[in-house]
Amino acid sequence: MGKDYYKILGISKGASDDEIKKAYRKLALKYHPDKNKEAGAEEKFKEVAEAYEILSDPKKKEIYDKYGEEGLKAGGGGGGGGGPGGQQFFYSNVDPHQTFRMFFGGADPFAMFFGGDAGDDDDGPGGGVGGFPNMGGFHFGAPRTQATRKKTQDPPIEHELNVTLEEIASGATKKMKISRRILNPDSRTTRIEDKVLTIDIKPGWKQGTKITFPREGDQSPATIPADIVFIIKDKPHPTFRRDGSDIIYTAKISLKERRNLA
Repeated sequence: MGKDYYKILGISKGASDDEIKKAYRKLALKYHPDKNKEAGAEEKFKEVAEAYEILSDPKKKEIYDKYGEEGLKAGGGGGGGGGPGGQQFFYSNVDPHQTFRMFFGGADPFAMFFGGDAGDDDDGPGGGVGGFPNMGGFHFGAPRTQATRKKTQDPPIEHELNVTLEEIASGATKKMKISRRILNPDSRTTRIEDKVLTIDIKPGWKQGTKITFPREGDQSPATIPADIVFIIKDKPHPTFRRDGSDIIYTAKISLKERRNLA
């Protein structure tokens, strides 16, 4: 059974965009690991971010509503695994901290401010504090300047790339369609962009071979985009099995045939 993203955010299936945002804001602030040190809070923080990323994206939400979590990972259609023209689709891993930064317009309140403590999760009177309307109930001390913070790169996003024995034997081309966030011209807000990454599989590539697309992950004002990495994995073959550079065939023979081979 796949995840129930509506239940994770505590909203109904017919929730509006504003209700989805409000639910995420409240839960993300509640479970942020810089505030909540209880066991399980960080995992909850990740789940909330994943739910928001799906339900706030109209295309992903449509697929999820029809086919569930497995449909997302298969690219829609309930597990087909491929799209028209040989393009394959996949559902990207979610970086909960990046989702958090993007939600607050590139500003992570827990990273930018120090010397204060967190109050209620709900919006307080006046709609916010210190110029951040989404952070009502939070009180912070002196700000750190952005100039003193060095950008760090988000961790690599890895995906298995399933290939057949025939594709490994002769080589093949795979086209992987990804959805990612890119910065708008204002360098603060983002939009969703689809992009096709082309992988030329060379004959003889071994299982575990990694193909890296540098900095093709989500863009953010505060971080360097993650590398996207595909890892070759053999699809099961009905007849043969690959062991390194060897092709192995398991045959059942009679005792008489065995004697003749001796």
